[in-house]
This record gives sequence, C-alpha cells and structure tokens, in this order.
Amino acid sequence: NAGIVRDLAAACGKHCPSALLAVISNPVNATVPVAAQALRAQGAYDPRRLFGVTTLDVVRANKFLAQAVGLDPREVEVPVVGGHAGRTILPLFSQAAPGVALGAEEAGRLVRRVQNGGTEVVEAKAGAGSATLSMAHAAFRFGESCLRGLRGEAGVVECAYVASQVTDLPFFASRVVLGRGGLERVLPLGPLNASERAGLEQAKQDLKASIDKGLAFA
Repeated sequence: NAGIVRDLAAACGKHCPSALLAVISNPVNATVPVAAQALRAQGAYDPRRLFGVTTLDVVRANKFLAQAVGLDPREVEVPVVGGHAGRTILPLFSQAAPGVALGAEEAGRLVRRVQNGGTEVVEAKAGAGSATLSMAHAAFRFGESCLRGLRGEAGVVECAYVASQVTDLPFFASRVVLGRGGLERVLPLGPLNASERAGLEQAKQDLKASIDKGLAFA
C-alpha cells in the first residue's frame, strides 16, 4: 500500500494541492508519513490537510464500552490516541463521555479488545473477510466531519493521526478540531490514569518504528 499512497499523494500534490487528504490505507502509522514526504516532494505539503483515518478505533471503543455498561453507542464517545495498529491504539476510557467508572481489569479487557478488533472480525468470519462495513462507516463519519468543518460548522472534533507536537513523535493520533482550513487545532491529551500512561509509552515505542519505516520507504 505504501507505493500506492505515495503515488496518489504525489498526484494530489500536483493536481489538487489544496485538497484534504484522508489516508485510510494500512498501515496508517507508516502510510501517512509516506504521503507527507510525497507531498513535500511536490512542494505541496500542508500538515493541516493530511490526516490518517483512525475513526474505526473510536467506533469500536464506543461500541464496546456501550455494550459493557448498557448504553447506546451513539451516545458514547471515547477518545482514542496514538496510532492505528496493535499497541499503538490507546483508548482513553477514563475520558469517555459520559463518564463511566471501570475497574482496572475491565478497562484492560476493553483496551485489548479495541486493539485486536480487526483480528476479532477476521476470526468471526473464519477468514472469509475483514471489517469492511465498519471501516466504511468510519470512513463516512470522518469524511462527513471534514465536510462539516469545511462548511464552517463550529466544534467539529474527531480523532485523527496527524502531524503533531503532542508527543516527541512527528505524527500522533489525538483529538483534533476540524474547520475551513482542515486541521484547525490539535487538542491536548488531557489527564491520563496510570495504566493509560504506561500504554502511551508502549504505543510511542511501536509508533516510532512504524513512522521511521514509512519515512525510510519514502
């Protein structure tokens, strides 16, 4: 996928440099840095207009938490930060809205389920398919949010993998405000509990390796 993303990003940089580019092709942790380098080569890189779509992790976190506590998933929102693969996916259940009290064991189980959500779907389908419908839903949600921001709607917030100074890594997924210019603002991580802080350090280790791999490919 990296070569496909590189070529598509280069074409966008040449022909539609002001477009918002939402990269959903895996491995997103690496393909977003690839796209950034391809755009740089065209003189068209604008970090406000390049996103890695991590919405599927948010959708899963919302659904799994809602199931666990008996809520409607449409009324639940869980920030998911870090990246979009394995341990880099870090759901912040301590910051869920509405606030829900989870024991450490239950929170850990839900974190692992979100991290392994893709594998769970493949196993449920006995290898006959992957998470195509939920990915389509996530892509629609993020695309619609981008359009709402471009329309000038205020307060459009999604999680996305973007160029960031939230950590010492050049790319990181966190809550962002979308607007007429694309990425208007990257929101801070907010308070993390002890297990989330430990998970963040693990996520950063794996994420750095993926980012470095993407940059090396580009």
